[in-house]
Amino acid sequence: MSPRLTSITDDAKLAFETLTDRALGLVNPTLRLGVTGLSRSGKTVFISSLVHNLLHGGRLPLFEPVQSGRVSSVRLEEQPDDAVPRFQYEDHVKALVRERIWPDSTRAISELRLTIDYKSASGWNRLFSPGRLSIDIVDYPGEWLLDLPLLTKDYRSFCEDTFALAIGGVRAELSRKWRDMTTLVDINGPADEMTARELASAFADYLKACKSDERSLSTLPPGRFLLPGDLDGSPALTFAPLVLPFEGRAEKGSLWAMMERRYEAYKSVVVKPFFREHFARLDRQIVLVDALQAVNRGTEAVQDLERALAEVLACFRPGTNSWLSSLLGRRIDRVLVAATKADHLHHESHDRLEELTRRLVDRAVRRIGMAGAGIDIIALASVRATREATVRRDGQDLPVIVGTPMSGERIGQEIFDGERKTAIFPGDLPTDPEAFFAHLDGSRAAPVLPDVNVVRFRPPHIEETGGGIKLSVPHIRLDRAMQFLFGDRLA
Repeated sequence: MSPRLTSITDDAKLAFETLTDRALGLVNPTLRLGVTGLSRSGKTVFISSLVHNLLHGGRLPLFEPVQSGRVSSVRLEEQPDDAVPRFQYEDHVKALVRERIWPDSTRAISELRLTIDYKSASGWNRLFSPGRLSIDIVDYPGEWLLDLPLLTKDYRSFCEDTFALAIGGVRAELSRKWRDMTTLVDINGPADEMTARELASAFADYLKACKSDERSLSTLPPGRFLLPGDLDGSPALTFAPLVLPFEGRAEKGSLWAMMERRYEAYKSVVVKPFFREHFARLDRQIVLVDALQAVNRGTEAVQDLERALAEVLACFRPGTNSWLSSLLGRRIDRVLVAATKADHLHHESHDRLEELTRRLVDRAVRRIGMAGAGIDIIALASVRATREATVRRDGQDLPVIVGTPMSGERIGQEIFDGERKTAIFPGDLPTDPEAFFAHLDGSRAAPVLPDVNVVRFRPPHIEETGGGIKLSVPHIRLDRAMQFLFGDRLA
C-alpha cells in the first residue's frame, strides 16, 4: 500500500468540497482540467492555443464534436474561483500573434473557464443533457507537482533522499558548496537563524543550477525554492536537508529541530493547501514534457526526467469518476502525457518521440495501475513554429524543418539573429529509446547517440483578418489531445 498523501481530516474536507462541486455541476456540468508540466514545457502556449482554436474555428479534424458539426458555440465565461488569478489568455495570444514572442512561463496558479454548447450525438442524451459543458482549465507550475511526494516523507526521509540524489553524476559538483556547508554545522547545537539562511540559500542555488538550460535536470523539490513568490524569505522556505545520524531524534531548540519544524511547516502551509484546494479537485490532467530539451542535454538529463515523471504520476488519484466514488473525492480518470515541441523534429521522428516518452513513464504507469483508457502519450506542438521541406545534398534528399530560430540560438559555430528563416536538419531520434537509459556508472559502455539539433524557434507569422480577429493557430495533434481529454464529455 502506498503512503497516504492526506489525513482522514483532509479526506473529510475533500469529500465536502467535492459534494459542493457536484451539486453545482447538476446545474452546469463542469470538467476541471489540470494543465502542468516541468520547466519550459509550454503550458501557457498549450492553453492559449487550445482556447484560441476552439474560439476561432481552428482546424481540428481529430476532435469529433467539432469535426461532426455538433458544437454550436464556444465562449469564455467568468471562472468560479474568485481567489484564483485568471489565466490571461488575451495577453498571451497577443504575444504569440502580434509580437511573435513566446508568453512568459507559468509562475503561479491561474484558471480560465471555457463553455461549449453542443448537440449530443445520442438522441436519448438530448432529452436529459443540457448540451453544455464548462471546462475549468487550471494552470499550475510543474515544480508544485513535484512537491506532492513530500507529503509522504518525514524530514529524515527527505534528507536521505536528497543527499542520495545530490552525490550522483553532474549533481555532485553542483551540490558541493551546500554539502560542504552541512558538514561544518553542529546539528545538535543551538538553532541559529543566520546558519539556517545560509544553508537554505546554498541549497536553493544548487537546485537552480540543476534547473539551468545547461543542465535541464527535472527532479528538484521543494518547488517553491525555485518559485518562492510571496513566501520568499519566510521561515517555511528557510530550511535545508542535513546529514542526520542513523538513530536518535532532534533535541529541543537545536538546529536539527528548527529545520525539521520548518520542513513540516512547508508541507502544511504550502503543499497541503495546493493539494486540497486545487489538485485533488481535478477530473482530467495533461502533463507536458520537454523531452527534446533533455535529449539535447544527454542521458543523465533524460534519466532524471524519468525519475521526476515517476514521482509526478505516483501522486495522481487514478480511477473512474462515478457518482459513488465522487462522494469520497474526485479521481483523475484520464491523464495525458504530451511530449511538446514536435515541430522541432521532422514528422518521421514523431513516433520515436512518442516511444521515448512512453518509455519515460512506463514504470510509473505500471506502479499506479493506470493503463489502457486511463492514460495516453502523444507528441504534439501546441503552436507549430516550423514547416517541413526537403533539400538536396550530396545527391540525396534530406528532410529538414524551416523556421526562424530565436535570437542567440546556435548550431555549431552559427549563431542566429532571430529574424532570418533557415532550413535545419534536426537529426533523428534513435529507434530504440533504451539507448537513453544506459548505465551511467561505467558498468557498461553507453551507446553512441545520434546528434539531434534542437533549437528554439520564434512563433510563426499568423495573418489577422481585416476586423482584427485572429485566425486559427497552426498546431500538431492538439485536436487529438482535446479528443482524449474531454471529447467523451461532449458525446
